[in-house]
Amino acid sequence: MVSVIASSVRKGNVIEKDGKLYVVLKAENFHPGKGTPTTTIEMRRISDGVKVNDRYKTTESLEKAFIEEKTYNYLYQDGDHFVFMDPVHFDQLHVDADVVGDWAPYLQENMEVQLSLFNGIAVSIVLPQRVTLEITDTEPVVKGQTASGSFKPAMLSNGVRTMVPTHIVPGTRVVVMTEDGAYVERAKD
Repeated sequence: MVSVIASSVRKGNVIEKDGKLYVVLKAENFHPGKGTPTTTIEMRRISDGVKVNDRYKTTESLEKAFIEEKTYNYLYQDGDHFVFMDPVHFDQLHVDADVVGDWAPYLQENMEVQLSLFNGIAVSIVLPQRVTLEITDTEPVVKGQTASGSFKPAMLSNGVRTMVPTHIVPGTRVVVMTEDGAYVERAKD
């Protein structure tokens, strides 16, 4: 275990609290004009999947678990598990759907991901920040809504809804953030 301050905790980190391990789903720092800056951490208890929200002073010390971080390639989904392969030893690792969570729609065959392992069991996953996906459907532009900077709802090929600039049409390949599906740019390929 290593002590870290609450404000340095990031999504995917594993924290030990009351003798149990929690994977961080979201960490937000809040700095009010007056008063104490705080960090709100949303975590999932690894043992049973229970979600917990805790608030800490940003300078409060937390115990970060010693986790082995390794690069794996995504192979395929098998029921409630996702199968990854170690690119060096070719060992396959089955990862529970709870661990993959909201990242699932962004997984692409052979995608390189970072898996955090605790005693050989995957406890969290980090995907590349950006992926390229195709737009499968968009709403038509409303007359007069053509100003630059306007966005319209669209459906990505992975089933996630996002907002894209009005000039983007179905079939266009776009780059989106894996964190929230936000549009970055039109794909250059």
